[in-house]
Order: sequence, then C-alpha cells, then structure tokens
Amino acid sequence: MKLEVLDSSGKTVNEIEVDDAVFAIDPNEPVVHQTLLAQLAARRSGSANTKSRGDIRGSTRKLHRQKGLGMARAGSANSPTRRGGGVAFGPKQRSYEQRLPKRMRRLAIRSVLSSRVNEARLTVLDDLTLENPSTRVIAEMIKKTEVGRSVLIVVGKSDRVVYRSARNLPGIDVLPADTLNVADMLAHGALLVTVDAIRRIEALWGSARQSDHRKKAMVEA
Repeated sequence: MKLEVLDSSGKTVNEIEVDDAVFAIDPNEPVVHQTLLAQLAARRSGSANTKSRGDIRGSTRKLHRQKGLGMARAGSANSPTRRGGGVAFGPKQRSYEQRLPKRMRRLAIRSVLSSRVNEARLTVLDDLTLENPSTRVIAEMIKKTEVGRSVLIVVGKSDRVVYRSARNLPGIDVLPADTLNVADMLAHGALLVTVDAIRRIEALWGSARQSDHRKKAMVEA
C-alpha cells in the first residue's frame, strides 16, 4: 500500500510504498490486549513488602499460660492480632513480569500500526532534523500537520536534539523506531513517523524479517 508523505509545513510532497505485512494486516485485538497487559505489568516495581510474624524481631515466648487466668488464649507478642506484630498474608517483594512470545509482541506492534493507518491516525513525515533544540519548531510542525494534541513522534534513530525539543510539550513524546512498543502507541492519539522510521520498522517487523525467521526455522528443523 502507499502512504502520503508530508513536510514540516503540512504539505504533501511525496508518496511511499510501505510493507503490507506491517501496515495493512487485520488487527488482532486479543493479542494487542495481552501484550499491553504484559507491558504494563512489567513496569510495576513489585517493591511492596511487609513483615510476617516470623520476620519480627522479638521474643517468641508465650505471653501467659493457656488456662486459669480468665483471659483469651495468647501466643507470642509477634502475633498479627497484636500491635507491633507481624502482618498476616501481607504483600511480599515479587516480579510482575509476564512471559510473552516474540511472535505475539511483533504481531501486536503490527496490529496497532495497521489500525492507526486504517483510522487515518498515522502521518508520515519526510524528515525531522534539527541543528539545535527548539520547542517552537516542533510545536509549529504539530500544528501545521494537524495530527492532534496527543502525538507520538517516531524517528529512525535516537535523536537527542528532537527529544529535547519536544519534551516540554504536553502530550508529545519521541521514540526511536527500535523501541517502538504497544503501550506508548496506544497512549497517544496519533503517530507521526518519519520516512527513516518507516524503513526501520519494516526492517524490524516486515515481511522480509518474517521470511528470514521461517528459513532459519526450516534449516534448524
């Protein structure tokens, strides 16, 4: 399929052919949902931690004898029912990461990209090169290209100047194509992708990469 290419002033300057295996597939929503949950789960720190009665420092001596005093039965002072005691069934440090096959991650990325194209929420930019950081230049470009207020700018490779130019704009984020992911794409209303980023995305998740994996699997089999 073909996509229009805009310049920084919002005018159509060219048309490029893109890989249908990345930008024109039938989106798999269940895989996108599972990938999103796995990614959000991996962001959790899992640092919550409480002490059980075995972790409390103190004597484990029984407070008083079992019978004959007219009081409730009691164990040690570390019991969860006493002030300063341990916590019953409290949270412990853990990892929330979920294992997700590479094929599912790749399919999820291709599905989101295809849905953005179907919904006319993916705009291709011919080039985005700045000599010095300039928030004004990025703001004017966003306005002229009419991509909206919530935009993820995808560049071919990490660009510190572009990142510094966009970081003060609310709702605008910058990512290199190598770190493109489902959560960041879904968190923004539109994608603004440079031509270099399009080619890098095709190299990472396109039909050529898929055929290479198939050949390798056949050789190993």
